[in-house]
Amino acid sequence: MRVGLVIYGTLDTISGGYLYDRKLVEYLQHAGDTVEIISLPWRHYAAHLFDNFSADLCRRLRQARVDVLVQDELNHPSLFFLNRRLHNVTGFPIFSMVHHLRSSEAHPAGLKIFYRWIERQYLASVDGFIFNSRTTRDAVSQLLGHTPPNHVIAYPAGNRFEPHIDATTIIARAREPGALRIVFVGNLIPRKGLHTLLDALARLPANMWRLEVVGNPKVDIKYTTKIRTQIHAQRLQNVRLAGVLDDHTLAHTLAQSHLLVVPSTYEGYGIVYLEAMSFGLPAIATIAGAAYEIIADGVNGFLVAPNDAAMLAARIEQLAHDREQLAQMSVAAHERFLAEPRWETSLTRIRNHLLGLCR
Repeated sequence: MRVGLVIYGTLDTISGGYLYDRKLVEYLQHAGDTVEIISLPWRHYAAHLFDNFSADLCRRLRQARVDVLVQDELNHPSLFFLNRRLHNVTGFPIFSMVHHLRSSEAHPAGLKIFYRWIERQYLASVDGFIFNSRTTRDAVSQLLGHTPPNHVIAYPAGNRFEPHIDATTIIARAREPGALRIVFVGNLIPRKGLHTLLDALARLPANMWRLEVVGNPKVDIKYTTKIRTQIHAQRLQNVRLAGVLDDHTLAHTLAQSHLLVVPSTYEGYGIVYLEAMSFGLPAIATIAGAAYEIIADGVNGFLVAPNDAAMLAARIEQLAHDREQLAQMSVAAHERFLAEPRWETSLTRIRNHLLGLCR
């Protein structure tokens, strides 16, 4: 099978969506398929809209020697009109791999209406979908006004690290005296909610917690500057901005932590929650998006409202004081990870679905 994959930038971009893309490419190539990466340059949203009228891009896509063209939905502003032109001159089906919709995120009302219109045009221009969760499928269905018949749901997996850890080790870690070791993993962008986590921690005694922030500080320089200012203003001396970590160092950080907190204002799935659970870390997320598909509130983590620093602080304080509850939730988190499908299972679903189109 010959597969084309349209992305912005390069596959080594650090995010959950790009991890999903990388895993798919690696799996297809291992299975003997040919994958052609069609990379579009990163620019701002308005510039991407003009890609639809690029003769060069149209030619590149039209001449792609593929059996199926898969487009990361992140590229929708560059393709919402161009796809209709491609259908007139190509014979291959076009699939969209949707991690989450831009219009599902928080935006000013007028801008949100605009994003919804553009995204709806794009979603209507493809032949089928790869969804990372039921929540994402439902968001697309709501925007289109119907559930697309040609789709597959393939959940991301949390077994990137495969740590060797058991319940005894997990319980012993939870019972260790001292500050609650919290880790945040996500690019430093407003949607991930690091500012809310810092507001929550500022409400708690400094000796109760320590926070390790793992994520790219260069994605949104303005926001990173605000975060550094907030840390200084709130005198949060127990916060360490670790930046981007390689897999080995990140695995060590997760293994040494008690709790993952990523209070995003929206997640299409949230691979990091499941990856943290592979180390026996309960996760705190928000009720916005698909985190509820992973986190059972009060069992293997907590779900709070977006931007609710007071409730977030209360949940962190609860686990800092009650290490037996932390131990129980940590074991439950690891059990949830063990019950979830592995990457090979999910990626096999995608490949089988695409193969069915090519026969």
